[in-house]
Amino acid sequence: MIALQQAKELVARSACAAAFTGAGVSTASGIPDFRSPGGTWSRYKPVPFPEFVADPEARRQYWLYKKETYADFAAARPNPAHIALARMERAGWLRAVITQNIDGLHQEAGSECVLELHGTNRRVACLRCQASFPAAEIQARLVGGCESPECVHCGGILKAATVSFGQALPADVLTSAFHIASAVDLLLVVGSSLVVHPAAGIPIAAARAGVPLVIVNREPTPLDHLAAVVLRAPIEEVVPALERT
Repeated sequence: MIALQQAKELVARSACAAAFTGAGVSTASGIPDFRSPGGTWSRYKPVPFPEFVADPEARRQYWLYKKETYADFAAARPNPAHIALARMERAGWLRAVITQNIDGLHQEAGSECVLELHGTNRRVACLRCQASFPAAEIQARLVGGCESPECVHCGGILKAATVSFGQALPADVLTSAFHIASAVDLLLVVGSSLVVHPAAGIPIAAARAGVPLVIVNREPTPLDHLAAVVLRAPIEEVVPALERT
């Protein structure tokens, strides 16, 4: 496979790289992606953040979705792509994983420098007092019949510690992600549709800074023309194949 060999040559010449990952890196772990046919958003309507805050019925629908999809996240385990990226970091070559994912599988695989652009599904936070709870604790309340959980400390609205439509990404994480992606000498872009902004602006900024992109995704992306190499093979096979030997 010529493209794979070209990607491996880029990896061999690189001194310090980063990875930018999206939902496609976790599909082999059993977590469905969002935009593909049959993905999460074909079965559940996303609840925008302003609607979530303002409308009790929207909150009930949001938590019904969380309750019914909890098992997918809870049962998921890192696949070979997550594990390979963690090994790359331990080897001292991969500086960071910048991820759009909320599943926590990069950390579970052993990656330590993980920038979660869209937060984490493993925690639930109070919008009033910022108290934080394990997602499993809130799931137990949902299964027990609670339709829209409130904070046990202040009675405030609870929401998964993730970024919803209409909600700003954490500014410090986003700034760090742009800085890292533009400062390395290779960016592995893995499993992202590259249509969600501002996150999709990170590979664009890297390319403008002269950083070569290796895009690994099962479908074409709008940034393929910026890539040094585009790979269409299964992610859980390609990423381990890119490890330095």
